[in-house]
Amino acid sequence: MIERIVRLADNLAPIALIGAGGIGKTAAVLTVLHDNRIKQRFGHNRRFIRCDQFPASRTHFLRRLSEVIGAGIENPGELTSLRSFLSSEEMLIVLDNAESILGLQGTGGQEIYAVVEELSRFSNICLCITSRISTVPPDCETLDVPTLSTEAASDTFYRIYKHEKDSDPINNILEQLDFHPLSITLLATVAQHNKWNTSRLTRKWERQRTGMLHAQHSKSLAATIELSLASPTFQELGPYARALLEVVAFFPQGVDENNLGWLFPTIPNITNIFDAFCVHSLTYRSNIFVTMLAPLRDYFCPQDPTSSPLLCTTRDHYFRRLSVDIYPDKPGYEEARWIMSEDTNVEHLFNVFTSIDTKSRYIWDTCAYFLQHLHRHKPRLITLGLGIERLSDGHPSKPECLYRLSQLFGSVGNYAERKRLVSHALKIWRERRDDHQVALVLESLSDANRMLGLCKEGI
Repeated sequence: MIERIVRLADNLAPIALIGAGGIGKTAAVLTVLHDNRIKQRFGHNRRFIRCDQFPASRTHFLRRLSEVIGAGIENPGELTSLRSFLSSEEMLIVLDNAESILGLQGTGGQEIYAVVEELSRFSNICLCITSRISTVPPDCETLDVPTLSTEAASDTFYRIYKHEKDSDPINNILEQLDFHPLSITLLATVAQHNKWNTSRLTRKWERQRTGMLHAQHSKSLAATIELSLASPTFQELGPYARALLEVVAFFPQGVDENNLGWLFPTIPNITNIFDAFCVHSLTYRSNIFVTMLAPLRDYFCPQDPTSSPLLCTTRDHYFRRLSVDIYPDKPGYEEARWIMSEDTNVEHLFNVFTSIDTKSRYIWDTCAYFLQHLHRHKPRLITLGLGIERLSDGHPSKPECLYRLSQLFGSVGNYAERKRLVSHALKIWRERRDDHQVALVLESLSDANRMLGLCKEGI
């Protein structure tokens, strides 16, 4: 990417580097500013402006621009008074954190955008913008700044952390950070300052994860994320915006854009809000899902899921969608295929909320429906089995959950486990004298025995 930016700058092309906070936009542009080819081309006319260090208005921006380029005009009212100076020599002008000025709404925002757009059209100026939002002049060559490669992430970490290199546990941590540059730098700095060896660092990470990154250094990770949330365009998204980010962060896959309507039926302009999240580089699109980089996900995810009203409401929408019996020859079967893409999210939802309320009949009843949905549309094993078997035999939902779990084992060819689970469910229903369920499960047990016999015969 650095080479591409240098080539564009050498051609005096306007450039916009877009990406999430801490992704490395500023680091990239500073590397370019100090590149020998850029020094030779622009000399002392390499100018750097931090757009978040002055009030966001055209007046203040022009004043700062005049000061940085050395025009000598104290209070330029408009760009006209600076044009002759700006046109006199080739310049490289960097507008860092430009979302602070380009994210404004209304007349003030239009005025400052017009100034930046005109700057991008000077034939002797290379304007380089770094921003969390993609609202930039149309002439800019827009580059999305990616996370680090595996090798670059390792180099960044060990440049700071002066201990053993090429450790598998450390490489695993870097991967869990999604190779996010700022997070890697903070983690390495914390580990180095505390003189942790690899084993100690790994233990700390397992306990605290990204909490380590915003508990040190003036909460640097928190600061860069909160800067995005403080922008005027984010504030205009309304009162639900941050809560929606918490929901996205909670789910391993993020949120399926196809399901926004039934997941958030009461939130107006929900599609526009999710578009704005991507524009602000707080989320990104991965196939049909809107998701987050791991450090942002850990930052936004509520420590206590029950403390997030919107997350609890979203859980209830999932549960209502699940709580229907589905059969191939009955209405609603095709509509239930949504579980094929959402199964990981739903399983996580149950893992979390069954651990919070281990005895809730509502949750475990709905879990049984979830198992039925998987059996019909996406047969696979799940991590909920241990929790089901730990339920007391007196729990109202246990036999149904055992029965549905047995169907999943049968679907993947584990007939011995299917028989064991069916037998357990049968025992409970017999104790409850539920003749209808006993008859149903006896049929299932017979089928399990038949399949086991066929397997033993090698058929």
